[in-house]
Amino acid sequence: MSDVGASGILTRLKQRKLVQWALAYIAFAFALIQVLDVVAGSYDWPHSAMHVVFGLLTLGFVIALVLAWYHGEKGRQRVSGAELLLIALVLAIGGGLLWRFERAPNALAVAAQTRSPDAAQRNPGATPSTIPIAAVPAKSIAVLPFENLSGDKGNTYFADGMQDLILTKLADIGDLKVISRTSTAKYESHPDNLKIIAQQLGVAAILEGSVQKAGNQVLINVQLIDARTDNHLWAEAYTRTLDNIFGVEGEVAQKVADALKAKLSPAETARVAEAPTRNAAALDAFLQAQELAQKATASQSEATYLAADTDYLQAIALDPGFALAYARLAYNQLNRHWFATPLTAAQMATTKAYADHALALAPNLPDAHLALGYYYYWGFRQYAAANVEFKRALQLAPNNVNALVGLALVARRSGQVPQALIYLKQAVVISPRDPNILTDYGWTLALIRRYAEADAQVRRSLILAAGDAESFDAMLPIQLFGFGDADATRNAVKVLPGWRIEASNVDAGDVMLLVNTRTYADVFARRFDAALHAWDSAPTETQEQRRTGQAARIVIKLLAGRGQQARPDCAQLAPSLQSALAQDPQSLSLLRQLSWVDVCLGRNADAIALAQRAVAALPISKDSWYGAYQLVGLAQIAAWTDAPDLAVKTIRQLLAMPVGDVMSIERLKLDPVWDPLRKDPAFQALLAKYADRLPATALSDARHD
Repeated sequence: MSDVGASGILTRLKQRKLVQWALAYIAFAFALIQVLDVVAGSYDWPHSAMHVVFGLLTLGFVIALVLAWYHGEKGRQRVSGAELLLIALVLAIGGGLLWRFERAPNALAVAAQTRSPDAAQRNPGATPSTIPIAAVPAKSIAVLPFENLSGDKGNTYFADGMQDLILTKLADIGDLKVISRTSTAKYESHPDNLKIIAQQLGVAAILEGSVQKAGNQVLINVQLIDARTDNHLWAEAYTRTLDNIFGVEGEVAQKVADALKAKLSPAETARVAEAPTRNAAALDAFLQAQELAQKATASQSEATYLAADTDYLQAIALDPGFALAYARLAYNQLNRHWFATPLTAAQMATTKAYADHALALAPNLPDAHLALGYYYYWGFRQYAAANVEFKRALQLAPNNVNALVGLALVARRSGQVPQALIYLKQAVVISPRDPNILTDYGWTLALIRRYAEADAQVRRSLILAAGDAESFDAMLPIQLFGFGDADATRNAVKVLPGWRIEASNVDAGDVMLLVNTRTYADVFARRFDAALHAWDSAPTETQEQRRTGQAARIVIKLLAGRGQQARPDCAQLAPSLQSALAQDPQSLSLLRQLSWVDVCLGRNADAIALAQRAVAALPISKDSWYGAYQLVGLAQIAAWTDAPDLAVKTIRQLLAMPVGDVMSIERLKLDPVWDPLRKDPAFQALLAKYADRLPATALSDARHD
């Protein structure tokens, strides 16, 4: 390299305008990335698409520099040997950077999967995924859990309740981005790493607080901190008695809005200033009900739901004008109806009356519209009416994540999966560390058979909440039907969820639910004895639990090829199921259980008729998601009752639908429930058609069958 000194290189760089070319290319690339980022967000591109864009632009940068060097000054120069060596060096460096860039996401994914969930739960700041400071809006805030400084630790509900009331008021302000309570719940009240927490939540400001309650005296301390600079923006102490604490949450919300320079409309100002009640005893009962309702949502325990109802009703009795208590009571009952124990028609009418009364007292109360939206959705699957209420709730409280999730879930059950994903992505912005939303996001991706992306979202959820029951429920079909990996479902979480028999029976249809998610990985892997043994620990306190356990054992034995061994049990269980079904003819769980008992007893026509009744009771036109469970249940019964044509026809229909959580080619290949079809020519032709194809390809091609 002796013929090309340092000065010569600099001269040629100037002649060829390499610096100008480099700056021009970087400016072009930056502008293109901004445009593509907007397009990717609007059209729900996968993350890998932007990785490819970055890689191509990096390679293009290297090529642009080479061309600029070679063709500088209209191409009159010739490239010397030393220059060729320099170009090779640049290409090597650029290629190395490109390889490193493309490999980095995979390394991060591995790290996220192997990180200890328990350690992450103890230290939320250690979990991955932070938002760059430049992307954080200035008018954004997270409210951390308020510290209970009372001598009585039993007053924690009061501190939590005050935080929730303040958060509810802030959520009404459209000019603010407000992170949901679920995403902040696991943080400490006064953490040291505010900057990291703010980046994880995507906010510029953090509100910290403490509550000290002694007898009738209450001291509330709050401070607003700019997390980027660690500067205090505002702080205040409120010394009140229980008789004049009303409206503190509105005062705090208004002060926060002023400090962040958020603009409130006159209607927002009025709602923020309005106190939900001015009865001290009613407020106390309401805050205790809130604590119980949150526990009930987490546990899906009927007893806890009912205990929350009692406290809500007490609050209403003490203050008949307490609109928020009416709305939250209605929501709690609807939550119980959907996730634990269905309400009777009379109970549902009472719940509707609570929501209507809340609206009569406060027509612009977001929680009242939210409760009414879930009444139409969870109560009757009336999606259009639910959409109206959810959109109204979101209009009144733009940061109401429950309304956004409601819109997403309604879209999902209507078969509008792309729209559901858009709503869920918006919900993740407001609640980036909510395991339930991340699980819903992953589960929705699984419906359209994007299993790798679905798996990533559910694993994020498990990092935040190790052992979460809903996350495990989502992980099971992703691993089994997406990847055919039974061992992964057993190792996905260290602590398996409870049996939740009643909640599982609500969904019904698929044999996976009859056998229960706790044991289906063993069934899928043909470890039938292990699955049967697991049922030894199942609860048997109620008749429903006992029947479900008996039916599950029967199905496991059938799938294991032990039908003769199961026949006495089937004969014993059949009268009990028939009697129960006569009392509740629309019960999906009873229809499912009795159809398999009929298979066991050789009553093929009766088994198919019951499975068809389940499809009619919940058709896909009424519920695209759970309706598919009934269809797959019909296909399974048809497979086991010597009706292969009906089975294959139904399978083909399911492959053409966004129902990847119950139907995939991988499941058809491996699941023992399809064993009776293994030698059927039509079934074999179906598998051959989609052999070695991506799940998404199978989805699109099946529509043309």
